[in-house]
Amino acid sequence: MIATYCKHDLIFKQASGTSRGVLKTKSSYFIKITANNLFGYGECGLLKGLSYDDVPDYEAKLSWACNHIHLGLESLWTALLPFPSIQFGLEQAFLSLESSHPFTLFPSTFISEQAPIPINGLIWMGDQNFMSQQIGTILNNGFNCVKMKIGAIDVDHELALLRSIRQQYPEEIIELRVDANGAFDLKTAYNVMESLQEIGVHSIEQPLPVQSVNDLATLCADAPIPVALDESLIGCLTVAQKEHLLDTVKPQYIILKPSFIGGFKGSDQWIQLADSRGIGWWATSALESNIGLNAIAQWVFLKNTILPQGLGTGSLYTNNIPAPLRVQKGTLAYDSKAFWNTKIIDDLCM
Repeated sequence: MIATYCKHDLIFKQASGTSRGVLKTKSSYFIKITANNLFGYGECGLLKGLSYDDVPDYEAKLSWACNHIHLGLESLWTALLPFPSIQFGLEQAFLSLESSHPFTLFPSTFISEQAPIPINGLIWMGDQNFMSQQIGTILNNGFNCVKMKIGAIDVDHELALLRSIRQQYPEEIIELRVDANGAFDLKTAYNVMESLQEIGVHSIEQPLPVQSVNDLATLCADAPIPVALDESLIGCLTVAQKEHLLDTVKPQYIILKPSFIGGFKGSDQWIQLADSRGIGWWATSALESNIGLNAIAQWVFLKNTILPQGLGTGSLYTNNIPAPLRVQKGTLAYDSKAFWNTKIIDDLCM
């Protein structure tokens, strides 16, 4: 059994604003395992400036994992606890290698019968005109759940955009979610959330910075609308750390990005802890290519959750890995008549 890795720079169709600035490209690392003329593929979805394992020796650790692939997934996963994106890439690669088809990691009707997964439409941060244009496109494409990034421009303008959506589409037709990426302090967050409650917004992701644990707990205890933790989950590596966060903050929801939190195993730990505490959850991609996105979609489909997931990012890139994933009418579906094309990875992972 041989493992290699490569790096592929994904290029955005248009520059996208985030809390970390403007994104034009996003680098992903891919692991390819070869054994007995079979291949396994996995994506390590590192996101610069946000991933816990965005460290100088990342590639050295990835090389170490490939050189020690004979240790097997369980041993490697434990040894790579501080490198959640590599854990996730290895999980995918081993499942891929062992599967009857390298991209059928979790067989289900998602693939065999093209059963769709409801997803939210994502509105990126930017100026008011840019965000308004995105809203129109998303609504025209049949989404009934819209997630808008807030905290980038004047909050009054952002609230006005949300009100304009709500005036046209009542809550029973369009679910509105917002993501603040830790943009507010406690007082501002509470005031904004009161306005969001009046508009009929479903929830707010990460209203306060990660380090504001006590303020997050205060806010969740008296939240005008439900709070979902996202970035706060990053760096909680052990079950004890995860329990402490959930028991301290008591959020209404948590957001699972497998690349950030230890892949499927790490995500399943969060789900078990959340379920036992009455905390809801949904999964989102961390801007992975279609390889990572496909893995998350197949995994989450088996959870039988009815909440819209954050899995509509595959169409963001001009040079994504060609795949059968399709966004249509507010869902993510798998076109079983289409094909995967791994030439990009095969050429790079020599």
